[in-house]
Amino acid sequence: MSASRVFADTNVLAYALDASNEVKQQQAQHLLAAHGGQLVISTQVLLELFAVCNRKLSMSSADAAAAVRAAARLDVVPADRSLMLGAAALAAEQELSVFDAAIACAAIRAECELLLTEDFALARAIDGLQVVNPFT
Repeated sequence: MSASRVFADTNVLAYALDASNEVKQQQAQHLLAAHGGQLVISTQVLLELFAVCNRKLSMSSADAAAAVRAAARLDVVPADRSLMLGAAALAAEQELSVFDAAIACAAIRAECELLLTEDFALARAIDGLQVVNPFT
């Protein structure tokens, strides 16, 4: 039996790099290590990670790009027309932001069983995907 796939939202990757919040940094690093080869992200996560590293974590553009290159070693679900249309439909159906819906759609496309994020208002299941805030 293969290990279940786990989708990591941007905040998990960003907290792993954020030395200003030692508790969340350690939690995020533990999550990344624990799920290792099972981790999946999306092109949206890569773009958001660059922005967070550059703006919120005050990294240089070169260091932010290096963080994105490191994250891109994970399994990456590309954004395409189908994923975006699905995200728009899911956002309307589940009353989510379109950005959260795009993350959920990417996780569902990658056949993940678990989505680690602190962005969804409540823990929930969406089309068999369990959404969990690992920082609560």
